[in-house]
Amino acid sequence: MSLPAQNSTYPINQTLSSAVLLYEPIFEGWLSAVFYVYANKLQNDKSLQLTAQNCYTPSLLSQATHVETDKDKAERVLVKLNKLLGRSGMRNLLWGFLSEKDHIGTTLFQVVKYAIDYPDRPIMQDLGNLSVLDLVQTVKSVGREKHRMEAFVRFEHTTDDIYFARVEPDFNVLPLIGEHFRQRYQDQHWAIYDLVRGYGIFYDKSQSTASHPAALQTITGLDDAVLRDPTSIHSKDEARYQRFWQGYFTNVNIKERKNPRLHKQYLPQRYWKYLSEKQVLPNAEHLQKRR
Repeated sequence: MSLPAQNSTYPINQTLSSAVLLYEPIFEGWLSAVFYVYANKLQNDKSLQLTAQNCYTPSLLSQATHVETDKDKAERVLVKLNKLLGRSGMRNLLWGFLSEKDHIGTTLFQVVKYAIDYPDRPIMQDLGNLSVLDLVQTVKSVGREKHRMEAFVRFEHTTDDIYFARVEPDFNVLPLIGEHFRQRYQDQHWAIYDLVRGYGIFYDKSQSTASHPAALQTITGLDDAVLRDPTSIHSKDEARYQRFWQGYFTNVNIKERKNPRLHKQYLPQRYWKYLSEKQVLPNAEHLQKRR
């Protein structure tokens, strides 16, 4: 389905117009858009843009076409790109896609086109290419966010014996951090919910075996009140766990060696609201060791 045609009464200079392909904001959607480009011989159109549907703003200077997600076509493109880019190159494409940057679809396509045009060239090493450079820098940013999420996620024990954590990452990193927690916490039920994107991942230990951890499940539609304030589902021990952790944090802190600037550099303030050790501890002074 296409957007309504532009009003012909407006004398638009055709050299200024651009073609926009809108894809469903999933990786298979973007792959389907790439297939559409080559099937319709649009790859040499310098004005071509590949944009996620949820990021598109209609304009008189662009003509948008919706591309339906086709899993078979997406698979064909995926196989081709695997051969061209290898495992590390495909990792870069996926991590770049998960950044959800407004123009990432176009950047990824330009990288793919470069790889197709020069199949024998190690294109991911060519930082002189602006699209490759943009992708490499984006992947580094996504990698930093992944590392921070793995370090700063704080679980809260619930009445259902599920350890529940809320996060608000800059990028869509849940698909990247799930395996880290799946390997680390195989002996308990846990869930991590992305408040920004409205979905989470859930690990059900009852589905695991001695040799194979359970697969991660996607969860959506959790109660807004619980997401805003999960204390209503805290187990009777959760408050005690948090006090113990806050007390430990207070005790190991050396007042004379505080460096707030360095601390914020390694632990940005935007993560603090979900860190139990950063919450107010009424008796913190009494827990501080005498030195």
